[in-house]
Order: sequence, then C-alpha cells, then structure tokens
Amino acid sequence: MTSLSPADAERLKSAFQRCRDMDGTLNEQLRAYADASREVFPAYGDAVDRLVRRLDGNGGGETAPRPGDAMLPFMLPDEGGRLVTLPALLAQGPVAVMFFRGHWCPYCRLNVRAVVQAQGRIAAMGAQIVAIMPETQEYTERLKSDSGAPFPILTDLDNGYALSLNLAIWLGVEIQQLLSYQDMAKFHGNDGWVLPIPAVFVVGRDGLVKARFVDPDFRKRMEIDDLLEALDGASREN
Repeated sequence: MTSLSPADAERLKSAFQRCRDMDGTLNEQLRAYADASREVFPAYGDAVDRLVRRLDGNGGGETAPRPGDAMLPFMLPDEGGRLVTLPALLAQGPVAVMFFRGHWCPYCRLNVRAVVQAQGRIAAMGAQIVAIMPETQEYTERLKSDSGAPFPILTDLDNGYALSLNLAIWLGVEIQQLLSYQDMAKFHGNDGWVLPIPAVFVVGRDGLVKARFVDPDFRKRMEIDDLLEALDGASREN
C-alpha cells in the first residue's frame, strides 16, 4: 500500500474526531489517534517508526536551544502578512515558541486545540503563544480559522528558522510516497519535503530559554500542564 484510499481517509477522519472529543490529556488523545491510525494505515505507522529511529540515531533535535541558551530571534509573517518578531513579543511577556508540521497534520491539530483551550490560563499569567509552520499564509490562516487560535501562526517558508535551530528534517522517499495524497508542494510553496521537528521553547523576557520539548517522534508533544508550569515559572521571573 503506497497511499491512502478515500475510504480509509474517511476512517481516519472519524478516528480523529473521536480522539479530539475524548476526555484525557493531550498525549492520551495523541496516543489514541496513533493507535487508530495504525489500524487504518499500518504502512504509515511502520514507516514513521523507521523515520523516528533514523532521527534518533542522528541525534534529531539534540542541538536545538536548551534551557539557559539564548533563543535565536526571528522575523516572520503571520497569517495576515504582518511581520512578527520575537523581541517585540518578549517585550510583552514570556513566550512559548511552538513548531508545528502543518495544518494537514492531525497531531498538530490536536496540539493546537489543546493550547487554545488553555489560552485563558496562559493569558492570565501574562504569557503568550506563537506558532510557526513551514506553510504559506493561505494554510496558516486556515489552521488559525479552523482552530479559533487567538495567537499568531507564522510562516517559516523553506524552514529557514527551523534550520537555524537544527529542527528541520527531510522526510525521505518512503514517507513521501505514503503521504502522496497530501499536496505538500502546494502547502509549502516547494517540493522539498522538509518539515520541522515539532518543538516548544518557553522563552523568558530576558531572551533565554526556560524550558523546551523536542522529540523527533511527532506523535508526542509537550503536555499542556508542563507548558503551563513552564510559562508560569517564566512569568514569575519577570
């Protein structure tokens, strides 16, 4: 099996909706979707396992900024074309810089939804979220609209910022074939098949990383309670 049939695509859509609506933590939802996805599309689950092993063997994400490191600044366009910079965000309070694969990724959609649900608590502590994806503004705007995200979703075209943080990875031919039903070239404005490792960097107003989550296995994400704890700690430092 080299791609996803329309019938199986519908099964995955139903599985996503079930996992989205289930009670539980973000990672419980992600694991439930990963299990359901493997039942529907086992070839993809096996290919992802091989990709994760390759990335782990190559130290994927290991050299990205760690707590105590200065976070490299960025200037990237949001979904409306307005340029957003990290220093301008930090002037208002600590920031969680979050990397996502794209609007098409169900794991990212579950992650964004969980962050949106926590937005009230994040705002109450004077902290902010900024999301970064390698997709054009048409698709960052789509994710923002679909999720109701109140935070900016920035376009990192060609993964320039992700590359500077050593987060950008090439998916490889096997994954490309299995994801051929997704129009990645249209989403990204190129046919490079490069994505960021999903990651979170909590940055204090001093520009230093206070906490991070980097895992080459995109099926795992920073738990919302851990994100809130890190943002609260960064808020209390200022």
